[in-house]
Amino acid sequence: MNAQGTDMSIQHAIERSAQGSPRGLLVLLHGVGANERSLATLAAAQAPDLTVLLPRGPLTLGPGAHAWFQVAFGPRGPVINPQQAEASRVALIDFIAAAQQRLGMAPAQTLVAGFSQGGIMSASVALTDPQLVAGFGLLSGRILPEIAPLVPADLAKRPPQALVMHGRQDSKLPFTHAEESTALLQKLGVPCTLRAYDEDHGLNAQMVHDFGAWVAQTLR
Repeated sequence: MNAQGTDMSIQHAIERSAQGSPRGLLVLLHGVGANERSLATLAAAQAPDLTVLLPRGPLTLGPGAHAWFQVAFGPRGPVINPQQAEASRVALIDFIAAAQQRLGMAPAQTLVAGFSQGGIMSASVALTDPQLVAGFGLLSGRILPEIAPLVPADLAKRPPQALVMHGRQDSKLPFTHAEESTALLQKLGVPCTLRAYDEDHGLNAQMVHDFGAWVAQTLR
């Protein structure tokens, strides 16, 4: 997998503005090899009083194909580029903070979530900077062990809410990742909801519905 360019800042994003008085901000992060339009269906399913931002990963893999970090899948599982993952984590924190300031949104009104690698990044952001968001959604993803030194020791005092959604037949990131992520979150004192589905590495209509319900409940 080859990535073009070294600028890890976030240069492109789609914004779906809220109708009327905005109730919250939702940041949705796409997976590897996708782009900011890949989660448009998930964004469209959210309540109209939410502002939804869909940023593009800073790495270009090809036409319309972007990523937050490079990853290779081998017999021992995924192997990532940790420097790129860290640079994207920092860039996303800056991006979300700037959006909150621009839109007048507080951390208690903000959620970050993503699919696959986007879910990985949402967990990395929320667990290392828990005061930035109210919660995060890990959709068919995992939690990087590389972020462990960056997780605050007092995370359990003011933890974000967590949603873990995963297909039991996931052939890219097996369901064991969801179980391991849930166990880790419980150990860290992070309130977590685990939902399992008869699905491969993807999002079905039930997952979209359940995600929207979690967003509404978390931001009520």
